[in-house]
Amino acid sequence: MTGIAAPIDLINIDTDMIIPKLFLKTIKRTGLGVNLFDDMRYNEDRSEIESFILNDEHYRNAQILVAGDNFGCGSSREHAPWALADFGIRCVISTSYADIFYNNCFNNGICPVVLAEEDHREIMDLVKDKDASDISVNLELKQVIAGNKIYTFDMEDSRRERLLEGLDHIGITLQYKENIDVFEAQDKNKRPWV
Repeated sequence: MTGIAAPIDLINIDTDMIIPKLFLKTIKRTGLGVNLFDDMRYNEDRSEIESFILNDEHYRNAQILVAGDNFGCGSSREHAPWALADFGIRCVISTSYADIFYNNCFNNGICPVVLAEEDHREIMDLVKDKDASDISVNLELKQVIAGNKIYTFDMEDSRRERLLEGLDHIGITLQYKENIDVFEAQDKNKRPWV
């Protein structure tokens, strides 16, 4: 994918910063994007804080987020990747993630790229310039293309393939639907009382 990358040059952005606990009253994956980074995006009167990057007209439609180290730390709320995805973020680039958040990204179709500190810093500094904020993430080749440079990242192949195919755990299971149907039919004959 190619898109605008928004830089949020902060470390330890926790899940409560991503989506404050006030908005965890839903089990739907939609409607949370408006409250993404709520405390950083809005004043008490709900007017936008002009200095916040996602309120800048250029970065408002970002699909890629370049964030500081230890992104997604804190409580293990799946609402955090839901809010990112609902806002339109499809990829987060950082140097590290909290484990649960990292796993939740894959379960919700967000590509969490881990880059070396030096590479990450170059991209962070680059995308702060609006004229250089369009970057590409090639999941097949495991590359980020920013400016005139290619940065490589590593990702477990099975996770990468899930993202490429748009599969979550249910989607993976449904790939075996025919086998499941056969098993259920055989099991019904063996155990009709179930």
